[in-house]
Amino acid sequence: MTALDWIVLIVTLVSIISYGVYKSRGQHGAKTYLLADRKMPWYIVLLGVMATQASAITFLSAPGQAYTDGMRFVQYYFGLPIAMVVICITFIPIFQKLNVYTAYEYLENRFDRKTRLLTAFLFLLSRGLSTGISIYAPSIILSSIMGWNIYITNIITGGLLIIYTFSGGAKAIAHTQKLQFIIILGAMALAGYLVVDNLPNGLGFTDALYVAGKSGKLNVITTEFDWKDRYNIWSGVIGGFFLALSYFGTDNSQVGRYLTAKNTYESRIGLLMNGLVKVPMQFLILLIGALLFAFYSFQQAPLNFNESAYNKLKVQIPSQLSQIEEQYVSLHKNYQSQALQLVNDRSDETEAQQQFLTTQKEMSVLRDSVHGLISKHVSQSDANDTNYIFLHFVTHSLPSGLVGLLFAVIFLASWGSISAALNSLAASSLMDVQLLAHKIPPSEDKQLWLGRMHTLLWGVFCIGVAMFATRMGSLIEAVNILGSLFYGTILGIFLVAFYMKKISGNSVFIAALVAEICVIVVYTLDVVSFLWLNVIGAGAVVIISLLLSQKKVFR
Repeated sequence: MTALDWIVLIVTLVSIISYGVYKSRGQHGAKTYLLADRKMPWYIVLLGVMATQASAITFLSAPGQAYTDGMRFVQYYFGLPIAMVVICITFIPIFQKLNVYTAYEYLENRFDRKTRLLTAFLFLLSRGLSTGISIYAPSIILSSIMGWNIYITNIITGGLLIIYTFSGGAKAIAHTQKLQFIIILGAMALAGYLVVDNLPNGLGFTDALYVAGKSGKLNVITTEFDWKDRYNIWSGVIGGFFLALSYFGTDNSQVGRYLTAKNTYESRIGLLMNGLVKVPMQFLILLIGALLFAFYSFQQAPLNFNESAYNKLKVQIPSQLSQIEEQYVSLHKNYQSQALQLVNDRSDETEAQQQFLTTQKEMSVLRDSVHGLISKHVSQSDANDTNYIFLHFVTHSLPSGLVGLLFAVIFLASWGSISAALNSLAASSLMDVQLLAHKIPPSEDKQLWLGRMHTLLWGVFCIGVAMFATRMGSLIEAVNILGSLFYGTILGIFLVAFYMKKISGNSVFIAALVAEICVIVVYTLDVVSFLWLNVIGAGAVVIISLLLSQKKVFR
């Protein structure tokens, strides 16, 4: 990076930290620290919900996901708008009426304390692990541009974030997320424009779309039903609905965002707007990845986008890698000319198209062989370079100043998501675990101090998790798979609580334990794709609870 890039990066990040610390003034208890005194308008709720969900993984890994697998990942979000409606009708009024700090407080009122503790534990485990992965995402950037060890960059990334999260709580998080998300959307739109602008002279947006489409990267809708296919219309609408219902309705990192709203109306408007905006936003982010594929059809693409791992491999097996590079360079020259010919001759059944796709497959074979060699010869490196594709474009193709801005965007996206997660983890571990042991609630000052200590401890825990996040492939998939292992069971508990009033706490507690075991077994055996785990978990809790209550064993 140039000096200008460093100035843009540092000024942007320091400004956000300073703004967060500034907004942390006036803390006077757990309600202020954890819920921002419940004074946020709907647009702050909207930006907070979107910023919490759209972590650095979204902006770093999603373009790479579309580059490698096409845009069918967008189907994962098709169930989200429906889930927003259900949450607005059922979940929000109950949470607002009971004036809870966390979603799990309600479960003690409805069932019993052990059910509340079990659900809180499942949330703390899943959210703590996924937040650690979210810290790892921007650490990749620091490691790449500085050449530092990834473990050092994990500590730096997580440590900077903790500064304003620790001091400011929910209020600072809400206001910084507002600025972060505005900067992020503007910068990503600029990045998409620059992908097209960097195409060879005479080629434009429609040409890039044509090449991406012929390469199978615009496969937005997949209608064929397959239990093991991760992304099709069926898993997206049904599995995605259950996942979104659980994530936005029962995950305290999201519930905590709309609990800060002034009232039920503001919460509902914020969530409904999220349902309208999220799918188009994700579509456009994935479209950047499809456009990148077209861009690298006309420009020399590396054999592996993880430059650090690739350079280490060069040292390990120079002669073998040199032979592969020669083949790849030769193929890519042919590939570039075939891509130009494909654009100029747009007949569906042309020889140019067949040659283009054949060469594309041959290049993929060489890339896969390099992935295997990195896994074999380079320890503690991610052979899957999906997470580095967008990063490579930013580093090598953007003008000075914009590189620093795009890197800052990925940090801001990370901080927006992780800060909200840390706040929600602290709220749950404090309110759902520690304070349950207190017969007399501590003073407000004491609760404020405890909230900050819980935030700090969760920050350290998540940095620890980030140390083990290598070799996970596409981070955006890893986070969603991890969530799907727990979200179905958590959702099932809440569905029983809301809609099945005659079922007791003992029944749902046993059902939740059995359901979670079933989900883990199904995932381990690789019976279905991960989105269906949400349906299985929720369905198992409901069905087993019904069976137990019918037998009247646990009443």
